[in-house]
Amino acid sequence: MKRLAIRREPDFNRYLTALGRGQPAQVPFCELKHDPEIIEAVLEEPLVPPGTPEDKALDRYWANWVRCLASLGYDDVRVGCDIPLVRHFIPAPDTAVYSRGQRTWQPESEGLIQSWEDFERYPWPTPEKIDYSALEAAARHLPDGMKISASTHGGVLEWAMWLMGYVPFAYALYDAPDLVTAIFRQLGELMLAAVEAMASFEYVGAIFIGDDMGHRHGTLVAPEIIREYVMPWHKRMAEAAHRHGKPYILHSCGNLTQIMDELIDYCGIDAKHSFEDAIMTVGEAKRRWGTKIAICGGVDVDKLARQPEDKLRQYVRRILEECAPGGGYLLGSGNSVTNYVPVENFLAMLDEGLKFSGG
Repeated sequence: MKRLAIRREPDFNRYLTALGRGQPAQVPFCELKHDPEIIEAVLEEPLVPPGTPEDKALDRYWANWVRCLASLGYDDVRVGCDIPLVRHFIPAPDTAVYSRGQRTWQPESEGLIQSWEDFERYPWPTPEKIDYSALEAAARHLPDGMKISASTHGGVLEWAMWLMGYVPFAYALYDAPDLVTAIFRQLGELMLAAVEAMASFEYVGAIFIGDDMGHRHGTLVAPEIIREYVMPWHKRMAEAAHRHGKPYILHSCGNLTQIMDELIDYCGIDAKHSFEDAIMTVGEAKRRWGTKIAICGGVDVDKLARQPEDKLRQYVRRILEECAPGGGYLLGSGNSVTNYVPVENFLAMLDEGLKFSGG
């Protein structure tokens, strides 16, 4: 295993302290996602795919995943439930450093639901069909001090756009608002049920939902659309998490400047993840919103993927010097540790975090 020279034992209280805008003794790590190829590169062994028809494949998969992150200094492992929703993909070659052979993409111009007839035919799952077995498998291998940050594999806005296609969705907002409302209601009730259940699990320490709402220059749809259709569901999910004493972390890509105050004050998010230097540096985000919420990540993925290690280390140190003082900051990538990030750069980012912390 490619281990860091300096490491620490998991301590979820460190993670919670930072999410509560406190100042832990060491800066915690926070990540939306690590591609499996990155975990394999760190472990220097292949992961057994969770769907492999082999005894305890899911258990072995998460045992190795937890072992990897715990060894690197993480206090949490992000694990999602499986809400069995179906959508349409387009395959494409994967040209990443640690290629999996093929990637899949969501087409913008088409989706499975284009009409009320499609809506009625769609195989909507019930809350009873939500599968929590991945969380249960990961929980069996959590070391002392480590907990799960639980997710739903996509948010209400993302799934509405995936089911319809971005372009048809945009038209339907004006041509078929009742259909859009019905789709959001189906998705929202499913995700709310999942959050309510996951927040009740003792081994879950936080709810960490991803729901991309923006692009580089603004929100994916008009802010008033997000206020009407999306925010009420995030408010209800945050309230469900809080009822169980769990913080609610929102990952959302893009420029959300127009709606950030409402995500904080109306929805009640405790922390925001996903920052890109071309939109707003994580340091600027900390200055703007760090008195109200915790700030997570912010090591720009382009730099994480392409900078030489020495320059990347300098860049990470600058982020830590800017964001860590005063607390309320968790170190990680600006989005996720993708399979086109050199594993040496990923480890260098964590190493700088541990050195800065005095770990």
